[in-house]
Amino acid sequence: MTAVVWFRNDLRSLDHRALSAACANHDKVRGLYLLCPEQLDEHIIAPIRRHYLRRALDELGRQLGEIGIALDIIDAGHFRNTAAQLSDYCRQHHVDTVYAHREWLLDEMRRDDGCLEKNIPLQLIDDSLLSPLEIAKGDGGPYKVFTPFSRRSRDHLAAKFPTCLRRPQAMAKAVSNPACPVFGEERDSSLWPASQDALLDQLRDFCAERADDYREARNFPELDDTSRLSAALSFGLLSPRQCLARLQQECGEAIWDGNSGAGTWFNELLWREFYRHVAYHFPKVVRGRAFQTYTENIPWPNNQALFEAWQEGRTGYPIVDAGMRQLRESGWMHNRLRMITASFLCKDLHIDWRWGERHFMENLIDGDFCSNNGGWQWAASTGTDAAPYFRIFNPTTQGQRFDAKGEFIRRYLPELRHLSGKALHQPPKSDIYPAPIVEHKEVRQITLALFKNVRD
Repeated sequence: MTAVVWFRNDLRSLDHRALSAACANHDKVRGLYLLCPEQLDEHIIAPIRRHYLRRALDELGRQLGEIGIALDIIDAGHFRNTAAQLSDYCRQHHVDTVYAHREWLLDEMRRDDGCLEKNIPLQLIDDSLLSPLEIAKGDGGPYKVFTPFSRRSRDHLAAKFPTCLRRPQAMAKAVSNPACPVFGEERDSSLWPASQDALLDQLRDFCAERADDYREARNFPELDDTSRLSAALSFGLLSPRQCLARLQQECGEAIWDGNSGAGTWFNELLWREFYRHVAYHFPKVVRGRAFQTYTENIPWPNNQALFEAWQEGRTGYPIVDAGMRQLRESGWMHNRLRMITASFLCKDLHIDWRWGERHFMENLIDGDFCSNNGGWQWAASTGTDAAPYFRIFNPTTQGQRFDAKGEFIRRYLPELRHLSGKALHQPPKSDIYPAPIVEHKEVRQITLALFKNVRD
């Protein structure tokens, strides 16, 4: 009999618990990826992300081929067809066990339940989280605030530091797996590494050369001293265990100090974990609802013209426009700019955070649902651990603080290259760059009133 490893958002051969279990327990192993283009459409997967996914599947096929495992990519059409497709596949290949990593979003859990109901021999293995879902507060309930969650997670990981698994030894002679077919509109993602070796080098270089300075450097988009691994993590080309293990190897005990650069990057891995815990324990956020229920009553004006100006990077606030143009041109945005642009949309333009959440998913190469939703709800003061509603970024001072010399702004707003200093962050009226579409001091007062009225 044959085992099959059902790959989902875990497109790697290193540190893959399901693959290792299948190879240890069976003489014959196949790989399977059920491609669901219709579901990708519904989940608003960006064209650049589709291209990256296809490249990741080609790389996975190469890795598996080296150890003699065939990777079958089957077009299942829609998510709801996966159980039937998997059942047919098991009969065709005489499969006695399907190994897969457990997933925690609502649709994915329902899909797996449907497979079990069809008597598919599905063995689910916990793999994707550093912090098990059983981590809870003293009263047994799930965490709603990041800081105590991160402390509890650190304690758990310090007591039982995760280990990484090697790639399984060859099962048979090497095989040549076919390339993944094109499945919808694409945008070139070649600037983002998809190969195992390149990503491991990128991880190693970051941890060895930039992690120590991460706490200070991470907020300045011109420095670009972030790891740039979010896209790879979102598809599981790297595991969070690999990231943490390499961080400890390069930075040692500093990882446990939340005030160190390495400890700050460790915190970013835990933020990623936290938003997955939130999506599991509070599935209303998966259904498009705000975590803070009272904020559903905010009457967002949702001015379409203002929204389009924000999308196109012509709000008249240079740091906002530079961030939005970075997103449009590259399919990625620096994290500080994600916070600034999201705050501006919700608290200066008074547009529902869900509009911005969707726009980011339509464009981001690392458009992970949990992280994107959590970030937007944080910025809009509607989510767990949300920024207080009265904490409102001033887009001008944010630009002065985090791009003081204007190097990032000038890169994405070439029409402002002739300006410097205060004039760059508050450009004079001209025909080449729009005047501010709102007055920050005025709209700030409107924001405070919108929240106060629904809280009272």
